[in-house]
Amino acid sequence: MPTTSGRRSPRPPGLDELRLLTKVARLYHEKDVRQPQIAERLRLSQARVSRMLRRAEELGIVRTVVTMPPGVHGELEDALQARYGLQDVVVVDAADSDDIRSAIGAATAAYLGITLTRGHVVGITSWSETVLAAVERMPGRSQQTVDRVVQLVGGLGVPKGQVHANRLTTEFAAACGATPILMPAPGLVSDPSVRRALVRDRSISGVMADWDGITDALVGIGGLDPSPLLARSGTGVTDAERRTLRDLGAAGDICFRYYDADGALVRSDLDERVMGITAEQFFAIPRRIGVAGGADKFEAIRGAARGGWINVLITDRASARRLADGSPSDDTAPPDR
Repeated sequence: MPTTSGRRSPRPPGLDELRLLTKVARLYHEKDVRQPQIAERLRLSQARVSRMLRRAEELGIVRTVVTMPPGVHGELEDALQARYGLQDVVVVDAADSDDIRSAIGAATAAYLGITLTRGHVVGITSWSETVLAAVERMPGRSQQTVDRVVQLVGGLGVPKGQVHANRLTTEFAAACGATPILMPAPGLVSDPSVRRALVRDRSISGVMADWDGITDALVGIGGLDPSPLLARSGTGVTDAERRTLRDLGAAGDICFRYYDADGALVRSDLDERVMGITAEQFFAIPRRIGVAGGADKFEAIRGAARGGWINVLITDRASARRLADGSPSDDTAPPDR
């Protein structure tokens, strides 16, 4: 509606915008973090931080104290950052287990839309329904915000599964105005010798070379039981391989790299068959965003946070409360890598 001055009233902010405005306001007003440091921490421009602080005042979020709007869980996010040494945490409400994926997907899309800027190179997983939910909610932009979007693990499999894997990369790239870089190989091959032969192909070695330049990773966090998407893909581990991984203490995986309850890498025969980024290369990526939620993913999420596999977590409130409720001796910041 136009105002009496002839100007349009600003649109009401959505929950995701309120969440980020509150986070910036608390850092500045309650924790005395300077604007340049806030900009660096949240991957924003300093001018953007300044505008957001003014907007927080206009909305009444900033008065004498920071008032958190309903649906924004700043204190819980702070608790997880402190417990696990994370750079950032986003906690979302979900009505029930069926709503978790869409709620996290929407929050992830909003978070990326705000924090991704020109010059980024994003690595993206091939097999995650939660990441796919985020990609489906990414609004298109008139300006390029990402240079390249690179697959972190092979996406070939049965035709139906392959379509989903390609969508994660191509649709996300389209939303960011970026060039998609697809990995033309399965996520897992049948034998190490097959992998050695494939990596000599220039179309595959070229993708692998791009992994060293990735600035941001966007990944789902897998449990030992495969998601329906991965099960349909034709590229997952077998029941026998899962039993072996369980016996070795595996609690979860990121891009087919398995880790235990403390986040330590679990070595197995699968390692030489994965057509994807190595654990060492993955840990070298500056920002590693993990998106997952639900009771069935709790051990995998906690292991990823404990081991430093992720340094940004987007999850649901129930999972966040469980992560925050452990005794101080249970969880410490991840080791330096």
